[in-house]
Amino acid sequence: MKGLYTILLLLFSNVFMTIAWYGHLKFQHLKFFQKTGLFGLILASWLIAFMEYCLMVPANKIGYQENGGPFTLLQLKVIQEVITLVVFTVFTLVLFKNEALKWNHFVGFVFLVLAVYFIRK
Repeated sequence: MKGLYTILLLLFSNVFMTIAWYGHLKFQHLKFFQKTGLFGLILASWLIAFMEYCLMVPANKIGYQENGGPFTLLQLKVIQEVITLVVFTVFTLVLFKNEALKWNHFVGFVFLVLAVYFIRK
């Protein structure tokens, strides 16, 4: 159960992280952010990233083997990277219509999933 909680927290934290890191590329078109400029975008991103930390820290604490969780530190990191890639891909395809997935992206995804498999062994 701790593994599931860890993965769900990592998933939601990565949604916030992706919005904080890349969402500003869409925010900049809103009138409020046009008035505040770069400083407003940075402040908004920091506030969103705070939510990411509020989920990421507990995810790692719950999931870490030495705290009674099912994952080693390396396993946590690889799982987090794969979740980040999946969240980022969905985010990109939904919000940035000019981006497209190509065959080499899928090959890379397969290798990352294999990395998770091999790290867990």
